[in-house]
Amino acid sequence: MEQNKRHILLVFGDTFAAVLAILTAIIIQYRKMPTLDDVVNVGAARILAFMVIVVFLSFLTEIYKNHHELVIRDIIVKIGASLGLSCFVFSFLSYSSHLGEHGSRILVTAIILFGLFQFLCHSTYRLYVKSQGFARRVIILGVGTSAGNMGALIPESDENYLLSGYIRCSDEYAVVPPASILENTGGIYETVMREKADKIVVSLSERRGVFPLSDVMACKLDGIEVMDAPSFYEHVTGKLFLEGINPSWIIFSEGFKVSRVRKIIKRGMDVLCATFGIILTIPFLPFIVLAIKLDSPGPVFYRQERVGEKESNFFLYKFRTMRADAESGTGAVWAQKNDSRVTRLGAFFRKSRIDELPQFFNILCGEMSMVGPRPERPEFVDKLKEIIPYYSERHFVKPGVTGWAQVRYPYGASVEDAKEKLRFDLYYIKNLSLTFDIMIILETIQVVLFRRGAR
Repeated sequence: MEQNKRHILLVFGDTFAAVLAILTAIIIQYRKMPTLDDVVNVGAARILAFMVIVVFLSFLTEIYKNHHELVIRDIIVKIGASLGLSCFVFSFLSYSSHLGEHGSRILVTAIILFGLFQFLCHSTYRLYVKSQGFARRVIILGVGTSAGNMGALIPESDENYLLSGYIRCSDEYAVVPPASILENTGGIYETVMREKADKIVVSLSERRGVFPLSDVMACKLDGIEVMDAPSFYEHVTGKLFLEGINPSWIIFSEGFKVSRVRKIIKRGMDVLCATFGIILTIPFLPFIVLAIKLDSPGPVFYRQERVGEKESNFFLYKFRTMRADAESGTGAVWAQKNDSRVTRLGAFFRKSRIDELPQFFNILCGEMSMVGPRPERPEFVDKLKEIIPYYSERHFVKPGVTGWAQVRYPYGASVEDAKEKLRFDLYYIKNLSLTFDIMIILETIQVVLFRRGAR
């Protein structure tokens, strides 16, 4: 959940920037420190709406994603885009709510100030992420393939990490650059102290008989953070390292806990979201039905058997997006890019996710959740369980209309895609929480608006 915590930190920073912007705008307007009456004149609901709208629009412009890759120009462009959207939204709201001259001036000033404060907030965070002076130095125990994979993650991490090097602990074949292997003549503890490392990642191909227990314990007791390779991989990527985990890691790791209270809260949110979704869908239903009928012959709805919670099968419902005879000659196959079976209207429905709307009824029936691993077809599940370890574990929670894999990985159409998506699904199951669900729903809105990932 470290990536999520960083995003939440930036959101809180922007929320504070929004509050500071509107208070400063009130000071500029009245030329004095605002009194309670001044704040009341602006309106608590308007202040709250300003905070929510500017932060949400910043989220839509993806300013919180891949922060380690952003340069100052990218930050300025994204902030400019969010401010442009804010001006458009607030212009409409001002016209409909009659803010008046003073209210309009405060609003315009607040938007400009928010852009400045947001730039300062994100630029400061970027300096922290990029600055080697604030970097946490990492030493990796091991020189094999696993160690090399862990080292390759560090430059791509949103964390401010700096790789000090690798320590050879056995005669395993070295695949890391020879120049990055640290001299270890005085012992591991002395090497770690000399390099002033903050974190040790244990990534040995084989631990039995070669794990330097006393040295690593000495480092741990001296305040150095020690992580195994799977935990480090999860920490920096937001997915699980399937090749490095075993059943005992799952059993003894934190997470993979779904309490009764959490299930009740999640079910309540599912029912609320599904009911709201159905209410919003009903007015458009006649137009959707008519469009499907005019576009191609066949039924409006399409049902397909999927594997749900505890590997019990259910029928998932969609608006039909393929020809009625799409699988008559092929049987069950994954959808491909530019799939010829997809109708012209179906391509639009898939990109905009309109075809998924009937699944709100699956949610109300208790077969699906709003957020969870996407349910797969039984024909594919049987095959994938034989090839991919821990594939069955994704069925310990209800499948979802959207999920962590859906917002982090494009549409899957192969065994390798299924394996990569499983890494995200298991990460979700391990870190399941209401906050995580809300974040995924918000990111799904981004995916739908920018029409990413569907086929």
